Amino acid sequence: LLEVNARNEKLIEGLLLLARSERELAVRKPVDVKEVAQTAVDQVTPFAEEHGVTISTELAEAPTIGDPVLLERSVSNLLENAVKYNLPENGKVWIRTGMMGGGLVVQVANTGQHVPAYEVNSLFEPFRRLNADRVDSAKGAGLGLSIVRAVVQAHGGNVNAVPREGGGLVVTIRLPRR
Repeated sequence: LLEVNARNEKLIEGLLLLARSERELAVRKPVDVKEVAQTAVDQVTPFAEEHGVTISTELAEAPTIGDPVLLERSVSNLLENAVKYNLPENGKVWIRTGMMGGGLVVQVANTGQHVPAYEVNSLFEPFRRLNADRVDSAKGAGLGLSIVRAVVQAHGGNVNAVPREGGGLVVTIRLPRR
């Protein structure tokens, strides 16, 4: 019962965060996504170590205006997914931040199973996972990438993912500099 309760709490928390991030931003302040990404890496590193996954960083300044808490949650979601859906041994995750083409970019890539290109876009839908794995999975509620997309869109940006050669995904967030 405790496990079911904890899972339901996470689901409710995820749904509330999704609803909150689909609204217009209530908080708009200067934020460097480099710092947001470093905080997210620090939070996810123990989880990655438990799963035998190494996180490599290449973090350059990436200033914008937005909600630092929502941005941190979206980067954490990407990192957590990159760890969860990785190789069972010696998995790798890479995260980069920086400026490109007048805007900022956050990119998270991972090793993992092959992801067919035709499946990638559906992963951003609520409760959707690869190979029709749904809500009954022990890996989560299936809201992580939906929240990422909602947060990024609320900040005037976009997010896309492509299969990584050799397995896994490369997810790229692009936000305006402002």
